[in-house]
Amino acid sequence: MIFEWLNDQLLRMEWLSNLVKLLVENIFGLSIQDRIGGGLHFFIYDVIKIFILLSVLIFLISYVQSFFPPERTKKILGRFNGISANILGALLGTVTPFCSCSSIPLFIGFTSAGLPIGVTFSFLISSPLVDLASVILIASIFNWTTAIAYVVVGLTLAVIGGTVISKAKLEKYVEPFVFNNKMLEVEQEQLTTRERLGFAKDQVRDIVKKVWIYILIGVGIGAAIHNFIPEDVISLLLGQDKWYSVLLATLVGIPMYADIFGTLPIAEALVAKGVGLGTALAFMMAVTALSLPSMIMLKKVVKTKLLVVFAGVVAAGILIIGYSFNAFGYLLM
Repeated sequence: MIFEWLNDQLLRMEWLSNLVKLLVENIFGLSIQDRIGGGLHFFIYDVIKIFILLSVLIFLISYVQSFFPPERTKKILGRFNGISANILGALLGTVTPFCSCSSIPLFIGFTSAGLPIGVTFSFLISSPLVDLASVILIASIFNWTTAIAYVVVGLTLAVIGGTVISKAKLEKYVEPFVFNNKMLEVEQEQLTTRERLGFAKDQVRDIVKKVWIYILIGVGIGAAIHNFIPEDVISLLLGQDKWYSVLLATLVGIPMYADIFGTLPIAEALVAKGVGLGTALAFMMAVTALSLPSMIMLKKVVKTKLLVVFAGVVAAGILIIGYSFNAFGYLLM
């Protein structure tokens, strides 16, 4: 009972939903049962909820990150080999709240520091796909079972992707300047609590400045899907009975660029319209892990063969995950 109350009030923020309902009905004079009123409620509620959760979570995560600068992280990862190193690389990605493009400079840094490319690719896959903030947001929109399942499959995809690239011995397809861009070994200064809090505050400001537009766009699209696009139209295109729904959602997601915070409201609206959970998650994962802008940036540091292998492994994993969630997702909801 206590957990359910905390989940509803702290994560789902039902109190906020009720306040926004009062705002829409009493100030704007609209009913949330109507399309315009319902769309306005969806937009205001989701935007405020996401920004509150995002700010709090990024602050906490960044404070923890202040104890693990790149030099220290490299030394920790350097002690492990094989699949254990890939697992650690994937887990490291979960505490770095970056989009795919923002993860690439860290990918360059880790590779130039001498870490195996399989480990750095495990990090590159998991960083935009699975982070602690997105897990909390998924739980707030769907439920904890779905959030945990998403983490498990996301980390599994990152570990398998990095392992495949490692076993394929594709180091020669990384651009030479990446290996020659050596990191300077410096002694990390011990930060005070005040400095760590300042670092966390700066991270919140920087990340929110980067993602706010994608959140507004994503919530706007979600509101339009939720309240203005008829359910039968959505079902016709992406219904669970359509064998191609996961494939189509993946292909549609690739040309876009957003982080997971901008795609979650769209996934929420699609599921509410009867789209399979796997289809919605496949779209979300394609946007965050295989977006065209991130592929263009990655092409600057790896050669075509490695880029194709990376994209192929991730795309295959997304399709498998999507179809699996569609088949068994009812157990999670």
